[in-house]
Amino acid sequence: MKPFYNPLILLVAIAAVLAPWPLVAQPAEQEREVLYWYDPMYPQQRFDQPGPSPFMDMDLVPRYAEPDAGGDGPPAMRIDPDILQNLGVRLAPVTRGPVEVSITATGQLSFNQRDVAVVQARSQSFVERVYGLAEQDLVERGTPLADLLVPEWAAAQQEYLALRGLDEPRLLEAARQRMRLAGMPESLVDQVARHGKVQLVWTLTSPVGGVIQSLDVREGMTLAAGATLARINGLETVWLVVEVPEAQVAGLQAGQGVEAQLPAYPGETLQGEIQAVLPQANRDSRTVPVRIELSNAEQRLRPGMTAKVMMARQEDAALLVPTEALIRTGRRTLVMVAEEGGRFRPVEVRTGRETEDRTVILAGLEEGQQVVASGQFLLDSEASLRGLTAAPTEMFMPSVPALHEAEGTVVGIEDDMIFLAHGPFPTLNMPGMTMGFPLADPALTEGLQEDDRVRVGVRESDEGLTIEAIEKLEAQP
Repeated sequence: MKPFYNPLILLVAIAAVLAPWPLVAQPAEQEREVLYWYDPMYPQQRFDQPGPSPFMDMDLVPRYAEPDAGGDGPPAMRIDPDILQNLGVRLAPVTRGPVEVSITATGQLSFNQRDVAVVQARSQSFVERVYGLAEQDLVERGTPLADLLVPEWAAAQQEYLALRGLDEPRLLEAARQRMRLAGMPESLVDQVARHGKVQLVWTLTSPVGGVIQSLDVREGMTLAAGATLARINGLETVWLVVEVPEAQVAGLQAGQGVEAQLPAYPGETLQGEIQAVLPQANRDSRTVPVRIELSNAEQRLRPGMTAKVMMARQEDAALLVPTEALIRTGRRTLVMVAEEGGRFRPVEVRTGRETEDRTVILAGLEEGQQVVASGQFLLDSEASLRGLTAAPTEMFMPSVPALHEAEGTVVGIEDDMIFLAHGPFPTLNMPGMTMGFPLADPALTEGLQEDDRVRVGVRESDEGLTIEAIEKLEAQP
């Protein structure tokens, strides 16, 4: 069973034992009106008369009427300043300022896939010579890869050379164009025009400087037009791919500067920038890959290395409170707001991003208010005992909790309580057991007796489970 919310039930019990030192300053007991009696271990249950507790081996404790706290605002409780000092209550202001988000993640270097050169045969040819290179070799721009014999280029070159003796510029230019269309590179066309000889052997060179990713050429091979001979990846820049948790990826954008540190070069910090936030998330790790581009002019960065990346960015100004001031119940988030005259009241807030020791407040507070940053749990417990709760507002779009159903047998009925030996509540993931439930309306038990079979509907709240519907079932044979 999920217990009702009481963050410091032990402190509440201690507070009840230490009754001579109440949190809230009170007049003499004989001058105070008793509102009801309660068990400090079950403060949500109220009794009209004093007596022994039905839950614990102790007497019920009276709850006195609060003194007038003054003011026309929402209900609040007033705490004596001396007690606040003894409790170590510390206040913090609600401030407005820029939100700096820092993200640290680990990534891996890879080749820049935009800096790739593919070398192909332009026409059917034969490999006359290779230059002793292999995959993963580093090459510079213009490094020879292989010599190719291309017989198809002979006819186009001979036609061009035959027209050189004629005074026909247009025919000569057309012959030059035919050599280009046959697949001859411009450098080879210029060589034929300059030397006036047929050039059938073409030396294949690397168009970029980088590393040979693949090299599929051997001496004596016959190559078809368009056959891929080599793939060369440039190393002027490399990519660093970082897996960023999807909860932190909002706001990251291309062009944003980052810092990277590599274990291979301790003490050095490299500067880079986000090249792209990739569109597909990893559903197993719930991360989004972010591609960062790093300069590699000295070619010290090698694909496969790991790096730690630090990304920092600032968002628009927002309301901020210390994270330690938040009281998280699992269903909502509260803060204790301090007001003039030593008054305190719980306020429900809607929180945003958390950065270091501060949390963004989206709704519920205003700039300049004071919140309790230390001792707030004890004050919240005292407020709960006094029935002082933060009422939900429209901005939090509250939804009515659903009814959870189970069947059981009536064990006993007492005032506004019913005790059941019930089966499991499937929607609550709660096993069967025997326990007591408070009733939303005591009239729900009319006509019920012990050993009756019933189907009940309970609603879950911060105070626990409350029965709101009871249906008597027919007796089973």
